[in-house]
Amino acid sequence: MIEENNYDLLIIGSGPAGLGAAVYAVRAGLKTAVLDKSPVSGGQVLNTYDVDNYLGLPGMSGGDLSEKFREHADKLGTVFLTADVQKIENADNKKIVHTSEGDFESKAVILATGAAHSVLGVPGEAKFSGMGVSYCATCDGAFFRKRTVAVVGGGDVAVEDAIFLAAICEKVYLIHRRDTLRAADILQKKLMSLDNVQVLWDSEVKEICGGDLVEAVEVYHKKSGEQSTLAVNGVFIAVGIVPSTDTFKGLVEMDEKGYIVADESCATSQSGIFAAGDIRKKPMRQIITAVADGANAVNSVQNFLML
Repeated sequence: MIEENNYDLLIIGSGPAGLGAAVYAVRAGLKTAVLDKSPVSGGQVLNTYDVDNYLGLPGMSGGDLSEKFREHADKLGTVFLTADVQKIENADNKKIVHTSEGDFESKAVILATGAAHSVLGVPGEAKFSGMGVSYCATCDGAFFRKRTVAVVGGGDVAVEDAIFLAAICEKVYLIHRRDTLRAADILQKKLMSLDNVQVLWDSEVKEICGGDLVEAVEVYHKKSGEQSTLAVNGVFIAVGIVPSTDTFKGLVEMDEKGYIVADESCATSQSGIFAAGDIRKKPMRQIITAVADGANAVNSVQNFLML
């Protein structure tokens, strides 16, 4: 192992959690490198049109916010390496990270590869992502105040999103492909009590339409075989989130959905390996909580290195 490939800490992923960890690690004097298969940092934030809930930086685009995060890390001299991580190996008191660009050695590793929202895969979805199509109601709902929106899904997140949006939007359609919801009973009762929510049962979105922004959705009603057009200003897709943890299966403990089990210390079941951001099992996944995870993870790494 050549000296240049030896580090105190390797951070895998350069979204908000990875960049937050990088800033704290470099400031702590740890020899650190960030590994990411993409040369562009930001993760899911890059696909967010406006971020209006990050403290001190309201109304900023996801791209601009990601750029500021990266600039901060660059200013401190963070080492960024473009490499696809293929495997992490435990070897005595060190970790060997095997990548497409060779092997790297580190005393500790922070996993911060994030998660991806499950997509519908319908025409218009990608085109209008960040331009009326959103995967986070708490992030983007305020932009649709007093307007009409659709929520797609039938689980807890979809119903919670519909309830949240109903408080600020004029009209909310909940589009669900089945005739019953999978959400908790208490959430269903709350949803059904709202006058400005309409549930479209046995229905599927076939296309998202518009000019520069979302203007309508084409909905197929399975039982009748008919298709209708709903005029909406936004579409919130809540059909699941998939953590980017396949590479780490068998390395650390995960829950049934693939999220890494780690508490607020970000320590995983494997000594010297920590998890930060959206890949960690936790109740809330936002930019600010991912950055906080990065800081917590580095604090835990420092404690680990002192043992």
